[in-house]
Amino acid sequence: MKIEPVPAQKTTIQVIERMVALLDALAKYPDPVSLKELSKVSGLHPSTAHRILNDMVLTRFVDRIEPGTYRLGMRLLELGNVVKSRLSVREAALDFMRSLHKKTQQTINLSVRQGDEIVYIDRAFSERSGMQVVRAIGGRGPLHLTSTGKLFLSVDEPKAIRAYATRTGLAGHNKNSITDLGKLERELSLVRARGYARDNEELELGVRCMAAGIRDDSGKLIAGLSISAPADRLQDEWLEDLVATANQISATLGYMPLE
Repeated sequence: MKIEPVPAQKTTIQVIERMVALLDALAKYPDPVSLKELSKVSGLHPSTAHRILNDMVLTRFVDRIEPGTYRLGMRLLELGNVVKSRLSVREAALDFMRSLHKKTQQTINLSVRQGDEIVYIDRAFSERSGMQVVRAIGGRGPLHLTSTGKLFLSVDEPKAIRAYATRTGLAGHNKNSITDLGKLERELSLVRARGYARDNEELELGVRCMAAGIRDDSGKLIAGLSISAPADRLQDEWLEDLVATANQISATLGYMPLE
């Protein structure tokens, strides 16, 4: 069995090209595959294939079933599910985000958690929104300084919150930043009680945000929907629309809150 050549430019890092060749080879087989067969199909020398497979076993991209046989690892499934959830939430949210932007004329952000940060994966905005700073898609922000980040921290166990504080040192960006664990814990208690979160110029001076959570069909918090506006323009009247919009997106994803 041979792998058809991929009609694309080669990578500049040879080991990545070889790793992909091995992953493609493994994907061809429903059952564990021998090193000899993988070497043959991928065109790699057995010693080269063995070395790369060992590294992929350590990172869980590949599972070693028994000495000399391999199959695709669970980490690929985990990463695939992350990609799937992000794509589906973006697709589900877009029209709702546009409607909320049309009503508020402010920037509407969709973001997800990645480790100790949030990542902005989509937004609806216009030049008339008057935002002094608009974080681009792909931009990042610390959990404790952003409204969506606080949503994610609020569903963590106390031990995980303390661990986050230790890892990050709760570094601040300006005089309004929360840099004290006790203050952060009190803030997160408010988030749980209210069902939404705020960023009061804690990340960027002159910009305030408020966020509501989006959940999937299992009830897991997977994203945050937020409104960003100049500090003197953010209106509490938008909260009802924000929460309702986040709930509509969650419902589209199959979430059914308990009565």
